[in-house]
Amino acid sequence: MVSHRTIVRAKVKPLFFYRKHNTEKRKPMSMTPFTLTPKDDAMRLAKAMARAGIASRRESERLIESGVVTVNGDVVKSPALNVTPADDITVHGNPVPKPEQLRVFLYHKPTGLITSTHKQDDRPTIYDQLPSTLPRVISIGRLDINSEGLLLLTNDGDFARHLELPQTGIKRTYRVRVRGRVDTQKLQTLANGITIDRVRYGKINVVLEKQQGSNAWLLVTLSEGKNREIRRVMEYLGYPVNRLIRKSYGQFQLADIPRGGVIEVSSGELRRMLNIPHKGAKAKPRKTKPRSNTKRSSTKHSNTKYSNTGRHKTKAQSPKDKSYPSKVSNPKKANPKNVSQKKFKQRTQG
Repeated sequence: MVSHRTIVRAKVKPLFFYRKHNTEKRKPMSMTPFTLTPKDDAMRLAKAMARAGIASRRESERLIESGVVTVNGDVVKSPALNVTPADDITVHGNPVPKPEQLRVFLYHKPTGLITSTHKQDDRPTIYDQLPSTLPRVISIGRLDINSEGLLLLTNDGDFARHLELPQTGIKRTYRVRVRGRVDTQKLQTLANGITIDRVRYGKINVVLEKQQGSNAWLLVTLSEGKNREIRRVMEYLGYPVNRLIRKSYGQFQLADIPRGGVIEVSSGELRRMLNIPHKGAKAKPRKTKPRSNTKRSSTKHSNTKYSNTGRHKTKAQSPKDKSYPSKVSNPKKANPKNVSQKKFKQRTQG
């Protein structure tokens, strides 16, 4: 089970809570590296808006072209403008906050909520249910209103866009319940991808977990995540989906987060998982033993010599050492009958 440390508890429904994600060390995520832009560097206006969590970079470009963005009091319609943290940016008259440190949250999205910043037909969104203690965040990817499970949230729109790109190659894992008796041979055909209504879907790995009467549980892994991809593919195969739960997004795991719960990933774990180097970290100096000034003795003054057999190395015996007399080179051969050591010494010395 995953262990967590609670830091803040939101004053909303009891299901929601806000705590640090403090798990064991994980291997870096296998994806194209993400480079953090220094806070003091100049960047494109759309990128600055994305990093501030206003919207993704593409949506920020649309806002700029629509004429609702101002820089230092002047309306800007070109997303190619470079800005710095010293510039004052507003969207719809609201000031854009300065870029903060990258933060990522794990949210267990329940069913019945749409993943959107704008309400559609008065349907509730995830932002209506998130704790008020969270900063301004945007979602990394989406889950439709009937889907549940892990949804990543971040305050950096540029980072969200990076993880959403198919070129990044991050794998998503889902537990899917379908209606019907599943034929495993049909599922194997998805390993090479499939084309439905002129839409090409990439490689999908599907494993049958168990068959429960007229329903079956599947474990689905993919790396693209197009709009309603799993539902459309399973419907095409004749297995309508009646429940879909996202279990993981790369190295980020749903684990034991309760439905509606929010957990923040610690900065240290986030850097390890994304393989982001820490600029302030310095390598510890290597401890070396001081070299001795004494020179090695030459072979002429060495205390070792070779035995008569030429195979074994033995230390030279001093004249005072009488444990084995110098006349005897091999005690075993001189004592073939295995006489006791005391009697053997008396015979050899006599």
